[in-house]
Amino acid sequence: MICLSLLPAVGMTAQNVDDNHLETSKDNKHFFNHLDISLTTGSTGIGLDVAMPVAEWMKLRAGFTYMPRFNQTMHFGVQIGDKPETEEEQQSKFDRLNGMLESFVGTKVDRQIDMIGEPCFDNVKLLADFYPFKNKKWHITAGFYYGGSKIAKAWNATEDATSLVAVAMYNNLYGRVVKSYESVLASMSDPNAVPEPFMSFGGNDYYADEELYNKVTYYGRMGVHIADYKDGTPYRLEPDENNMVKAQIRVNKFRPYLGFGYGGALSKKDDTYSLSFDCGMMFWGGTPKILTHDGTDLANDVDHVRGKVGDYVKIIKAFKVYPVLSLRLTRKIF
Repeated sequence: MICLSLLPAVGMTAQNVDDNHLETSKDNKHFFNHLDISLTTGSTGIGLDVAMPVAEWMKLRAGFTYMPRFNQTMHFGVQIGDKPETEEEQQSKFDRLNGMLESFVGTKVDRQIDMIGEPCFDNVKLLADFYPFKNKKWHITAGFYYGGSKIAKAWNATEDATSLVAVAMYNNLYGRVVKSYESVLASMSDPNAVPEPFMSFGGNDYYADEELYNKVTYYGRMGVHIADYKDGTPYRLEPDENNMVKAQIRVNKFRPYLGFGYGGALSKKDDTYSLSFDCGMMFWGGTPKILTHDGTDLANDVDHVRGKVGDYVKIIKAFKVYPVLSLRLTRKIF
């Protein structure tokens, strides 16, 4: 009797277990049940994605993007001194100083310096696609991109290296002459002050006099006139310790993403291949920093940036986020 009375309970328990199993199977039927691989192209470059569903309404997508390397040449003029002058006055001063430099160092300075710009915008990404509609063609995407903080760089053209060496040598001479003359003046009023030579050669020290001081200060320092400071004085980019001029664009390494997309199978009879379009925003941390090798931010510290760099600076300052447009060709692996 006891055994008979337990049979209904055992039957009900078995039925519950079976129902739970069916319900679990139903819930998990979209969990990692196939793998997609995609080729992408768009505003972030070319890339590769792999994706798997984690629910009927959600798919996880991971991959990387690579921005193809290409060069863009930008032209800048060499500026002498900080005084506001007409182009004719600046050219005349440049010609006279160039003749003096040629006699000193044996080379002339090219009035125009070329800089070569190159993107280096590479990312890995982890995204989640959400499908809120029954037809599963529209999706909303959230996630992040991650990559190096330097997304573009620029450096002087090789053929301008000799000009930049001459500029660096002249600026070094300028600084030494000014410092030497000021130390000579200080020693005249202070017997304890020791004058500093601007050059030592053959065991002899040479001190700057008023004529040499007036000559170099008449010209002023030399540099690549890229922009103007907020007060209107020219900002000159002078060669670094390696006699080069360089710049780079920097943003946050971690870049959240939010967007949407639309896609579907290429054939109604076969869903092996599909094509989708994505549109969204990459939040890269507000206005990017455009830093020269001396630490000046061309996006915030100066105005009136010249040449094509000026055009790029205007565009970059206008976009606090990076627009992402991409086309994705997908193949179902299993």
